[in-house]
Amino acid sequence: MPHNIDWKNLGFEYIQTPFRFLTKYQNGAWEKGGLTEDPTLHIHEGSTALHYGQQCFEGLKAYRTKDGSINLFRPYENARRMNESARRLRMPEIPESLFVEAIKEVVRANEAFVPPYGSGASLYIRPLYIGVGPNIGVRPAPEFLFTVFCMPVGPYFKGGLVPTNFIISEYDRAAPMGTGAAKVGGNYAASLLPGYEANQRNFSDCIYLDPATHTKIEEVGSANFFGITKNHQFITPISPSILPSITKYSLLHIAKERLGMETIEGDVYLDQLDQFTEVGACGTAAVISPIGGIQIGDKFQVFYSETEVGPVTIQLYNELVGIQFGDIEAPEGWIEKV
Repeated sequence: MPHNIDWKNLGFEYIQTPFRFLTKYQNGAWEKGGLTEDPTLHIHEGSTALHYGQQCFEGLKAYRTKDGSINLFRPYENARRMNESARRLRMPEIPESLFVEAIKEVVRANEAFVPPYGSGASLYIRPLYIGVGPNIGVRPAPEFLFTVFCMPVGPYFKGGLVPTNFIISEYDRAAPMGTGAAKVGGNYAASLLPGYEANQRNFSDCIYLDPATHTKIEEVGSANFFGITKNHQFITPISPSILPSITKYSLLHIAKERLGMETIEGDVYLDQLDQFTEVGACGTAAVISPIGGIQIGDKFQVFYSETEVGPVTIQLYNELVGIQFGDIEAPEGWIEKV
């Protein structure tokens, strides 16, 4: 393993690893592709990814288990979601077998950078899919690149599983019938200014409301929202402009099947947040980030605590992370060995 990495104090930052996978779609077919050591993409100046945002991406992790083997967490779900994004952007679908095998190749080639078991860190994997080739009109690209790279990471929000505070944004993350459910760069570009303004006010990030009425919670920055009610329900928002988080759907299953909770995907109205005893954000990068309090206009609403994590959130976190690192038996099909 690399000697210059402090595994227990990693942040969520780019670290260059030796190998990445690259392949191209042209003339109606995918090339075989393979590993490369070049971290720079060489693309045409007319590429639609640069001009018109014809690009999408994914994020998933590889985990070192106690026996030294490596787990991937639900990679076929990432493959399916990338193809949903691709269809929305008029990009050719990527065969699921190509997607998953590319990830495995990259993890195997960079195995020395998979953090050791017990460090709390993992290997973050970024599949990226972009429209390239000579073009200037607003139309799908003539060619496409698919690449996968990776790096070791720690927690997305500083401090890991500790409550942080968020603020309701006046900005919209996505249009009501726009690209909110696709994992496309434009959604994240739209979040840069609101996120910056939230950080300037000492909040971890902002919470976006539904773009049509501004009465319901949709997304928490770059993660999904969930709440635990006084009646032991697990509730998460539903909307056509929310990115369908693989972590969120995993938590819905864990809450129902393993914690015996009632699970609900439904509207989360801003004026009904009093029903929640615990709230949080969840996603591949964030895992679970407990929310201590939310700034709603002039009002600051605290949930379980600004300093302590709620008991149900801890249970959900321990179960999810235990499955990912191989310490707890996973539901069928959730773990793919590298």
